[in-house]
Amino acid sequence: MQQTARLTRADGLARLERFAPRLGRAYADTRNTDRGPSAEPTTTALSPHLRRRLLTEQEVVEAALFAHASTAAEKFVQEVVWRSYFKGHLETRPGIWADYRRGVVAGHERLERESGLRKAYGQAVAGGTGIDGFDDWARDLVEFGWLHNHARMWFASIWIFTLRLPWELGADFFMRHLLDGDPASNTLSWRWVAGLHTRGKHYLARADNIRRHTDGRFDPKGLEEAADPLDEPASRPVSKLAPADPSPRGDVALLIHLDDLHPESLPLDGARVVRVGGLLAHADGAADPVIEADRTAMADALARAAAHFQCPADIADEDFATGAPVVAPWAPVGPSADALPSVARLRRPWDEAIWPRSTRGYFQVKAAIPEILAACDVPIR
Repeated sequence: MQQTARLTRADGLARLERFAPRLGRAYADTRNTDRGPSAEPTTTALSPHLRRRLLTEQEVVEAALFAHASTAAEKFVQEVVWRSYFKGHLETRPGIWADYRRGVVAGHERLERESGLRKAYGQAVAGGTGIDGFDDWARDLVEFGWLHNHARMWFASIWIFTLRLPWELGADFFMRHLLDGDPASNTLSWRWVAGLHTRGKHYLARADNIRRHTDGRFDPKGLEEAADPLDEPASRPVSKLAPADPSPRGDVALLIHLDDLHPESLPLDGARVVRVGGLLAHADGAADPVIEADRTAMADALARAAAHFQCPADIADEDFATGAPVVAPWAPVGPSADALPSVARLRRPWDEAIWPRSTRGYFQVKAAIPEILAACDVPIR
């Protein structure tokens, strides 16, 4: 994807409308193929919009099911639900995020001490390893802020098992540059590749698979295709999902953040929004294009909020609420949650339907998709 659309809701909706006819069997048949940054993606490339909820997961699922029978759109729906599963999983295992952040710090400390590791890391992030495909993806990530999902899996596998670099540093490299960098999806995807998410089950990039699914563009040599999965001392205990807060009645100030920029559809019940503030909390070390994308998306959300609620809307300062009780959409584990002050937190029905089921593997969520869609009143044909 050589150029990402401006991160506004209008642009996301336009892309969704264009791609909707391909969200059925065409998506299922081609989604694993990466044709390169100069070609139209085989996936929607809406992940930067979904990551910030300029578009909601529920509405893109509804668009797919409006355009296609449920059997045809099944794979697309499953992939969208997987994103929500990851968020719920990290929400009930916040220690994974804390350990990852400590791992990033420890990894950078090792780079200071170990010249060989520092050289290998520098070659990897600069696209200078000599590995066909991997080097291209490293450069594309920095230049365009996006990679096809299959390329992300190949890249992570080569990083971990061929180059033997710390997985946390690879996940951090992605978070700094991906326009759709999501704490849950990114952290847990890297752990899944490594064999830490589903213990003992890892993902090994294979040259024949890369060759086939890049239409022969890449044919890497020397990949480690027989490595054992990584291991770690023990699994993290499951934390009980904290309950959402009820929305206060009467006048409220709404605080929006980068994990939910569709304030028009929040479950505000009887509240009347009189002011809207925006909380910008970027990923640690975010590259300039990511910061600019965050700012663009926030500006779009504030403009829409001002029009929808007919009230002032701007980046929040300490006094933005002017005495009104403050409510916010739920911020899942990550920078927004770390920066969010103590306020009433509202959770969408979509998350309420998925997150409590996300304490173990994805397949118990996958099996419950019909119940999830019914709970959210998603029409199916």
